[in-house]
Amino acid sequence: MNLPDLTFSRFPAMWQLDGPALLLVLVLGGLYGWGVVRLRRRGERWSAGRTAVFALLGLGTIVVATMSALAVYDEVLFWPAAVQNILLDLIAPLGLALGDPLSLACRALPGRAAARLRRAVTGRFARLLAFPLVSSLLVLVSELCVYFTPYFETALRHGALHQLMYAQLLLVGCLFVLPVLTEEALLPSWCSHPVRAAMVFFDGLIDAVPGIVVMTSGTLIAGTWYSQHSPSWAPDVQRDQQIGGGAMITLAELVGVPFLLVIFVQWVRSERARTVALDRRLDAELIPAAPRATPAGPGGSAASPAVASTGPEVPAEPERVRPWWESDGGIVGDRMRQGRP
Repeated sequence: MNLPDLTFSRFPAMWQLDGPALLLVLVLGGLYGWGVVRLRRRGERWSAGRTAVFALLGLGTIVVATMSALAVYDEVLFWPAAVQNILLDLIAPLGLALGDPLSLACRALPGRAAARLRRAVTGRFARLLAFPLVSSLLVLVSELCVYFTPYFETALRHGALHQLMYAQLLLVGCLFVLPVLTEEALLPSWCSHPVRAAMVFFDGLIDAVPGIVVMTSGTLIAGTWYSQHSPSWAPDVQRDQQIGGGAMITLAELVGVPFLLVIFVQWVRSERARTVALDRRLDAELIPAAPRATPAGPGGSAASPAVASTGPEVPAEPERVRPWWESDGGIVGDRMRQGRP
């Protein structure tokens, strides 16, 4: 209640230390850095862009959400707490997923450990939780439980439960984003890039629901707490909640745009790689075959033709290997054969 007025100029200067959040950031950053160093020692490359996005957008967002002015003011104003939760639920998971820590771990770990990790993330229970429709529903239910049950106000009163709420939002957000963006095959084979783009679009619509409900609800969220702890310079508690709901909607929709762009970039790269592979296969299968040798006659010399040629000799066209699509039994071969005249 004695905090100064939160202004744009004062916002960057307000920080507080959050021990559990700092420990999580150090552990995640240390493990990621260990994986990158291990690959480089083996002579393998890892994208510097992925590392930067993981550190800045992923870990950096966790730091901003839990230690910046948002964390300083989240117990006296509702809108910083709402922005804080959206950062942990949507933006931080996107940054962590763009770093693709699962692929890095599978490549950096020894053989047996990597195999155990793949079995763990591809098990039935893990696939069920990570399935996009299920994980989108979990994100929605998690947000609604935070704001429309005593959970949020109780977390404001007890620091340990507040930390647990942070972890819950971050984990539930990662359940949707990581399987969609990782190079590991965690989704069913029919979840192609067009299907993933549709799921991301649908998830963006779902993510806007909590913000709409919070902004339009006539019931105050943690109203008793904020009425008692709101400073004199703060807006009305109802107005504060409307600002928080509007911020939730804005951030939820903004994060959907780069998410879709990433899916489309992956789609283009996948199609380009598939085209290059098909071109190389065609080039390999259309190489002219060696000319057939003329069978030798009884005397050891090449047999003479039965009828001498009277005109100029025309060189025979070398025999070519049949195109792959004429003998391929797959879908691509069928389409190629149907498209030929």
